Amino acid sequence: MTNGSRPAAHGSRLAAPVADAPPVSRLLDLSGRVALVTGGGSGVGAGIAARLAEAGAAVVVHFHRSEAGARDVASGIASRGGRAIVAGGDLTRADQVDRVLERACEQIGLPDVAVNNAGVYPVSALISMDEAEWDAVVDANLKSAHLVTQALARRLSAAGRGGAIVNIASIEASNVAVGHSHYVAAKAGVVMYTRAAARELGPLGVRVNAVSPGLIWREGLDEAWPDGVRRYREAAPLGRLGRFDDVADACLFLASPAARWITGAELIVDGGVLTSTAY
Repeated sequence: MTNGSRPAAHGSRLAAPVADAPPVSRLLDLSGRVALVTGGGSGVGAGIAARLAEAGAAVVVHFHRSEAGARDVASGIASRGGRAIVAGGDLTRADQVDRVLERACEQIGLPDVAVNNAGVYPVSALISMDEAEWDAVVDANLKSAHLVTQALARRLSAAGRGGAIVNIASIEASNVAVGHSHYVAAKAGVVMYTRAAARELGPLGVRVNAVSPGLIWREGLDEAWPDGVRRYREAAPLGRLGRFDDVADACLFLASPAARWITGAELIVDGGVLTSTAY
């Protein structure tokens, strides 16, 4: 820059964000926030709900069919001094998405954090897959993320508020698995949808990011798929499968003030398995 006034102006632009940076003690603080976790009644979703509550958020634990699981998660949050409600609905239907958000607004407040975790993970050979199987997987994993993001962004915009949305994708978005053509296509769609939503919703103050987990341990996985577990551990530089809290902490980071200037990003949480040589 040759214009003598430019450096001073540039420096002044930098000063405000630095001055406004929260203290380290509050970087992961979600106090006063309301978080919606879809598919929050079990597994990764339950871990995310618990972690966001621990960070201070009031949590809406969404369920589709497993109401008992969602109530257990909400009760666990309450027993630790947090605040949580449950809300059921089929998120592949716009009217039911609106119903979930209405329940949240009535009982706990408008969510300004959402984690789109709901989805399904079936195995089906491409050549024998019927149309209904394809639609069910794409709708559950991709359409639901769109409908929740759209409905929440509309409400936040009308209220003049910003927010943070985290979409749960998968390393299968870029790493093909046999029998998962519908799933990998849906999750690749989630990654690109995240970038598109970040571009359009950023001016409204809504950040949108994705977390792409690798293989996450669950009860019985070692017995059900011993060869796959062994191969994953051998391929991962960190030498283990993921845990629910590994994904939950990535979501907490992206939803928190620590990620205030991050949007449109995909955070891969896989123990480094994608660094393995493919040939």
